[in-house]
Amino acid sequence: MMAGAPTVSQPGFWTATAMIAAVVLSSTVGEVLTAAAMKSIGDLDDIRAQSGLKGAIRAVVTCPLFFAGVGFLALAFFALLFALNHLDLSLVAPASASLTLVTNAVAAKLFLHENVDRRRWTAAVCVCIGVYLLAH
Repeated sequence: MMAGAPTVSQPGFWTATAMIAAVVLSSTVGEVLTAAAMKSIGDLDDIRAQSGLKGAIRAVVTCPLFFAGVGFLALAFFALLFALNHLDLSLVAPASASLTLVTNAVAAKLFLHENVDRRRWTAAVCVCIGVYLLAH
């Protein structure tokens, strides 16, 4: 370290957990809202076949759920930037990416009524174990 360079202290466990949780939750909400928007719009290929590309674009940009999803995804991006400013990349990137996978599976089952099979739940449990090992 250079002489006179400021030392940067790492946030405590709960602060780091809150930063990663902010990334994960805002990302999950954004992805669920965007998926719900696209399901409510319908097949864009069919819309494009009937109304052209402008019709397909109009279907997306006039859907409030789509913009809500994009807003939460933007929030997730800035939460990620904030977390990366205060925490190590080697913790933030794997923890936020893998926990988002888990929360997306739960949210897909609860809110989008998707079929999440045993293999996906097993993968989610393995991810949780991996994140626990990474954090300790």
